[in-house]
Amino acid sequence: MSVDMVFRGGPVFGAPAGSAVAVSGGVIVAVAADGVPDLIGSDTDVVDLDGRLLIPGFCDAHIHPVQGGLVQLSCDLSTYDAEAAYVEAVRNYAAAQPDLEWIQGAGWMMAAFPGGLPTKGALDAVVPDRPVYLPNRDHHGAWVNSRALELAGITRDTSDPIDGRVERDADGTPTGMLHEGAMGLVGRMLPTATQDQQETALLTAQAHLHSLGITAWQDAILGSHSNIVDASSAYQSCAESGELTAKVVGALWWDRHRGNDQIPELVERRRRFSQGRFQATSVKIMQDGVAENFTAGMTSPYLDPCGHPTGNSGLSMVDPVELRDHVTQLDRAGFQVHVHAIGDRAVREALDAFEAARRANGPNDRRHHIAHIQVIHPDDVPRFAELDVVANMQPLWATHEEQMDKLTIPFLGPERTTWQYPFSSLARSGARLAGGSDWPVSSPNPLWGIHVAANRSVPPEAGEVLEPFLAEQSLDVEAALVAYTAGSAYVNHLDDTGHIRVGAAADLAVLDRDILSGPVDEVGAAVVDATYVDGQLVYQR
Repeated sequence: MSVDMVFRGGPVFGAPAGSAVAVSGGVIVAVAADGVPDLIGSDTDVVDLDGRLLIPGFCDAHIHPVQGGLVQLSCDLSTYDAEAAYVEAVRNYAAAQPDLEWIQGAGWMMAAFPGGLPTKGALDAVVPDRPVYLPNRDHHGAWVNSRALELAGITRDTSDPIDGRVERDADGTPTGMLHEGAMGLVGRMLPTATQDQQETALLTAQAHLHSLGITAWQDAILGSHSNIVDASSAYQSCAESGELTAKVVGALWWDRHRGNDQIPELVERRRRFSQGRFQATSVKIMQDGVAENFTAGMTSPYLDPCGHPTGNSGLSMVDPVELRDHVTQLDRAGFQVHVHAIGDRAVREALDAFEAARRANGPNDRRHHIAHIQVIHPDDVPRFAELDVVANMQPLWATHEEQMDKLTIPFLGPERTTWQYPFSSLARSGARLAGGSDWPVSSPNPLWGIHVAANRSVPPEAGEVLEPFLAEQSLDVEAALVAYTAGSAYVNHLDDTGHIRVGAAADLAVLDRDILSGPVDEVGAAVVDATYVDGQLVYQR
């Protein structure tokens, strides 16, 4: 009996040398060293790998595709790296969009500004009459102009929200930079993207992600938050129409200003929106901010520019005691919990919450995970494996670059700096690793993420190559590849993907080279030639 497709003539990840892979009905039906000649018929599509590497499709365990698509369709600043270039891009975009009520975009680098803090004056000079709202690359802060502050009623008398900060000058006047929860003071006034715009953004993002070999992902925020739109209906619609070709889990947003009273609503949203290739089965809790603006939750204070301890140890967005109860109740309701934790205190608070849930409810298969894990106290590294909590890493951040070297290391101090992104320590402790990008915060290219995980420096294609950052915490290429395939598929409960084996879904990607046998410092130069979901071609270079 002939099959639909056969891949042969190149290495197959996880299979013996010389193996061919046969696919029928979207499922892998044979992985054999004999080239499966008996399965090839007149209608079989035979793909000659010609020495290229066949891998499972990548899965991104923490990403914001709809937001990434909307940024691409707005004033996208991610390709620039200097204030003058940002301002000129805003000027040109505003001139080309004279009828827009708000000028929106995102993607500027904090390191392009002194102290990571842009001011409203530069925006006022090019857009004085309309409000401007521009989140930075990590979306934990927004640059706004005077008109936006005026419309939001933000003055020197405006109090900071409990979960954020309005940047001010010496006399208390807002300077045009909003941190964390303060973004919402303006963000709540933004025009909401329409359903059509959200679907267009989703499909634009999906095409881009497929071109990078990505066949599945977890959308890390589904709910209204600052300028993040709730794309649940867009996913549901695209799943129903068949336009959603990726396999997606959505993480429903936990409103940190509420409590367990929202759980019945989350249960109803899970039931209402889950459809086909989209399942809204996770809940996202943001436990802290980011280190660059001193809102990541740390076990000891940040340092000042002279190296002296300050009075600030960052934020706990959710009270740690309440967090334990929330996670326990969500676990009991059958939700996977996906926690944002950057600082070592936030990581510990999340682990404590998962431990409490395990103690109250017993072991289960929820596959909870902590994303970002920038700073982990050494005492907490083994707890990931002990509690069966997945370490959801964003490897592209584990490198020397301006934001790390200018805005993070000086304020963490020597010892705490060495606790950053301990991928190797986590792996040695037995923790499960998953790979993600947090796009549009950083590039969604998994091959760049794998390159940084293995080299602890960026590929030449991504920027200036500097000395490795904590090289002892690097992973080998195979381990990093597993994190971005089987590891992230595990997080999404996609047990039939992430592997090349009989019975698995034919979610596959063809790389232009064998990254497992080539030089480690050239991994990032690899590109994807083709991507398949359930045996169907969704991208070809």
